[in-house]
Amino acid sequence: MKRYLYLWHRWLGIGLCLLLALWFFSGVVMLYVGYPKLTPAEHLARLPPLSAQGCCVDLSVALQAAQREHAPSSIRLSSLAGRPHYLLGYRAGESVAVDARSGQRVYPTLGSLMASAEQFDPAPAVYLGSVWEDAWSHSRALDSERPLHRIQLQDRDASLLYLSGQTGAVVRVATGNERLWNWVGAWLHWLYPLRGGVLDGAWGWVVTSLAFAASLMCLSGMLVGVLRWRFTKPYRSGSRTPYKGIARWHHLLGLVFGSLALTWVFSGWLSMNPWRVFEHPQALASAAYQGGPLIAEAFATDTTEALARFTAEGFIPREIEWRRIGGQGYLLARDGTGAVRLLDGDGRVHQSLEPEALVRAAAAMWPAGTPQVETLHAYDAYYYGRAEHSMLGHLDKPLPALRLRFDDPAATWLHLDPRSGALIEQLDERRRVYRWLFNLLHSWDWLPLLERPPLWQGMLITLSVGGSLLSLSATWLGWRRLRPRKPLARRLAAKRK
Repeated sequence: MKRYLYLWHRWLGIGLCLLLALWFFSGVVMLYVGYPKLTPAEHLARLPPLSAQGCCVDLSVALQAAQREHAPSSIRLSSLAGRPHYLLGYRAGESVAVDARSGQRVYPTLGSLMASAEQFDPAPAVYLGSVWEDAWSHSRALDSERPLHRIQLQDRDASLLYLSGQTGAVVRVATGNERLWNWVGAWLHWLYPLRGGVLDGAWGWVVTSLAFAASLMCLSGMLVGVLRWRFTKPYRSGSRTPYKGIARWHHLLGLVFGSLALTWVFSGWLSMNPWRVFEHPQALASAAYQGGPLIAEAFATDTTEALARFTAEGFIPREIEWRRIGGQGYLLARDGTGAVRLLDGDGRVHQSLEPEALVRAAAAMWPAGTPQVETLHAYDAYYYGRAEHSMLGHLDKPLPALRLRFDDPAATWLHLDPRSGALIEQLDERRRVYRWLFNLLHSWDWLPLLERPPLWQGMLITLSVGGSLLSLSATWLGWRRLRPRKPLARRLAAKRK
């Protein structure tokens, strides 16, 4: 049995040790440079203020111009090429843009694309053509915007803009620094070289399989390392390891860093949600919180009047979103700093909603019970923010927030934002387990460390260096095993000398 254990570890290591070294190295890069994205803060900061003058046609006109059978999943009033537009999102299908002044659906042209880029940044720009998907636009969140138009800005950051082929809006920004470091960062860490080519459809399966095999390699290596270590009586050489040279260092590094490598690779495998183990079959439907489709009849105040109301309150919106909460229609306005105001059906402007209204709306998701309500004034193990460049750092985690605990079969928790009424996230029992098995084991999302970034980064870098040395020593041993050997005659001649 031991022989097979040694052979499995040897050949799995030969096949995967270099990949593991690249994972450790790219993970360190990702501590500082994330995959390109357009954060909400960047988006709002580049928008011009919305004005009620000459704006806007009624929402019903915009919905009719979209010519869609179903109600949209999102409605925003934003600016494209310096003009106000309704932007309509649909769960199944492409996004739609409607000119808020003319009420006509618009399609991107070269002129409007360049104007949208100029609105985002007035630096000189060069149109590079359209792509369906490339190295910096693999995110599935962009699917409703494809194809994507690329515009290269000649600014200080050498920013590459991606604009929606459906609306003409800027949907992604990749700076020159991000593009440079991502070749050895997230692009490499997530095996994105396999995306977009002949293996594109099998990318998820390939990553899952490699991570699972790497987990077996680390586990078998830990077992071999313990079996070959003399805890009591040393070997004849006086050492507690039978190996010499690089093999000795590999044995020692494996004993120290093997468990770390196993937890990182295993948690990375779990991030792919194998066999959908983290999806609860009885998850609550978030549509019940909304309480009805986004239709024009649900909103009593028209767009022009809403803009005037916000302005009268001294609030200058740059974007407005139509939102229903518990069946009630609200207009949510955001300014350039990300501050929000809510306009209700009676024309009153609020800085936040009453918690009781949010609880009533959320209770519709599980009418059979009454949720336990808690107000969060500080981050904890299940609700916390991340750095903006991290994978989920663009998600807003404001404080205070409401936590609702339901007694449904999935033991669901909801986090709600009283400022905007947004349902921030839904954590059932499986997602809470995932928080520990992935977020903690893979990213070390532990609040005392996240609150001390230098300590957190220092520990991860130190351990990553150890894991890299372990993987590189395995790479050397694998090369020695596979490299061509001298012919027998030459070996005998060398011995005679």
